Amino acid sequence: MTFPTRIAAPRRVLLGAALVAAALIAAPAAFAQSKGAEAKGAEAAGKEYTVNMSNMDFGAIPSGLKVGDTITWVNHDTVLHSVTARDRSFDLRLNPGQSVKLTLMTAGKIPIYCLFHPNMRGTLTVAAAK
Repeated sequence: MTFPTRIAAPRRVLLGAALVAAALIAAPAAFAQSKGAEAKGAEAAGKEYTVNMSNMDFGAIPSGLKVGDTITWVNHDTVLHSVTARDRSFDLRLNPGQSVKLTLMTAGKIPIYCLFHPNMRGTLTVAAAK
């Protein structure tokens, strides 16, 4: 009767390792979002914009963006999308129906693309805050 116990213990270890791995994968995205929220509170409140992803397209990228502004990305498609900066300063993953906020922290032209759909690309033009 000790045989099932010996099998159950390795399964518990594997399950625990899988849970730790999942937490480590999710932690960077959660940290980036909370870090952006803290920085926004420290600066003057910026404007908020929404970019709707649908029909395998980012939709209209807002003009007049400034450091401190927040963009809410909304995935209206039925497939996974990303909003990834070419300079790797951010990489947001959005499941179908999901939305994610990004607070802009640096000025300049930031080329973006979707990791999963290379035809989805654009450029965020961000001015310094006044």
